[in-house]
Amino acid sequence: MRAERRVGRLTKRSEFVAAASGRRFHTERMTVQGLVRPSDTESQDLLPSLRVGFTVTKRAGHATERNRMRRRLRAAALEALGPRSDVAADLVVIARRPVLTAEFRSLVADLERAVAVVTKPKAEPKSRAKAELKPKTDSKPTRPSLT
Repeated sequence: MRAERRVGRLTKRSEFVAAASGRRFHTERMTVQGLVRPSDTESQDLLPSLRVGFTVTKRAGHATERNRMRRRLRAAALEALGPRSDVAADLVVIARRPVLTAEFRSLVADLERAVAVVTKPKAEPKSRAKAELKPKTDSKPTRPSLT
């Protein structure tokens, strides 16, 4: 049963950079960046569907505080992301200092909302669809030249 709820880890810098190019979700406690991976049948067997990486900068505090933030986020991620481990996506969680004092349930709720926002499929903008239907016309009034 543990294999069903497996959440993988991001370990390489290139994976973190790739996830940074995706959608973002911000709260006062953290920022979550995510990128939905294309689903390949070959790579599905090798990689866990959902992978998470954690970043805590030195600005957030001393080493012991940063480690505590990382541990709290890791535990919250297991609880929040376990049921959604079937989504093929890479997430990067960037911690802020309020992670230290926040209630655990609020961390879990933030991560649940973040996964829903970050992994939501992109819809085509309505303005682009309308623009394709309308023929372009040059109806701009022209200014007379002053020369």
